[in-house]
Amino acid sequence: MSEVFHPRESVYNLITEEKVQTQKPPRYISKFRPMVALEKKLAKDAMRTMGPAKVEVPVPDNYLKKHSKEPKLPESDTCTVKKPAVPTKTERPPMGIHTKRNFIKTTTAVPMKPQPTSVDSNKGHKQCLDNSGLVPKYIKKKDYGEVPEYLQQRNGEKQRAQEEYDKFLKEQKEQGAVKQLSDFERQAVLEGLKKNWDELHHDYQGLSLVINTLSKKARKERLEAAMKQLENDINVFERYKTIYIPNN
Repeated sequence: MSEVFHPRESVYNLITEEKVQTQKPPRYISKFRPMVALEKKLAKDAMRTMGPAKVEVPVPDNYLKKHSKEPKLPESDTCTVKKPAVPTKTERPPMGIHTKRNFIKTTTAVPMKPQPTSVDSNKGHKQCLDNSGLVPKYIKKKDYGEVPEYLQQRNGEKQRAQEEYDKFLKEQKEQGAVKQLSDFERQAVLEGLKKNWDELHHDYQGLSLVINTLSKKARKERLEAAMKQLENDINVFERYKTIYIPNN
């Protein structure tokens, strides 16, 4: 037995609903529509055929020929006169004709020498030999072998300083303020300086390898400064043979 579906009974189903019809707004139409349609029609009618309407029809005899579009040189009147023909072997050459060219001078002229060059790379780059720096052009200068001015000025200043020092030393010797050490005294002082340096060097060699305290570091620096001063004094006494000391 088939079952019959009955909708759910309700009081609201007895009330009929009114259908509301929505009204659509009118479609938008541009005010330039007639103008656009007219312009399109005019443009379409103008090219209704292939190409412009008024075209000259080609003549069958005027077809495209070979080499007709290649550029052609303008004809000139310079080559209208032909050159004379080559003389035959039986004709005699003309005699007694003089030319402006001096054959004696051209045949006895000295040939031109090639310009000397210098090749400075393995790819063949070359340059003029005079500009390469290999030609001793400096020996051709007027002041070659002369002492330059700056060296003359420096030597003059050195000589004036030495003269002033000699003058000052002479005045001091006349006043009895300085005296000159003899060779024996200079040698004795030099041996004493070397002996003092040996003693300081012996003390320096006795320092510990690890300098980890301030006292050790200060002692090492003091020994190095004293040895450096003794080395300078020894160098002075060995370099200069004449030494002056104040006469106190």
